[in-house]
Amino acid sequence: MEVIVPLLVQLIAGGAGGNVIGQLAKNLNLGTTGNSIVGAIGGLAGTWLAGMIPGLDSLVGAAAGTGGLDFGALAGQGATGLVGGGVLTAIAGIIKSATAKS
Repeated sequence: MEVIVPLLVQLIAGGAGGNVIGQLAKNLNLGTTGNSIVGAIGGLAGTWLAGMIPGLDSLVGAAAGTGGLDFGALAGQGATGLVGGGVLTAIAGIIKSATAKS
């Protein structure tokens, strides 16, 4: 259970970030399903990458030795998932737009 909840937070936040970017930048929109899928993948990847950066690793990492869920870490994972989902959706939208023009 303690492993599944952070993954769900990252997936949901990433999907939300992807949909926000799709709505804000219409030329990057992949459709609701595309934004959600790419955003969810970006949410996982963004949180994983943030955990490798010194200074951000404490934002997304759970405190060692705590019993139960660390809500601060979940909030950090949600924030990095949101940003990661938005960034990956924007990248995929740029690639889609570039290939559609050629």
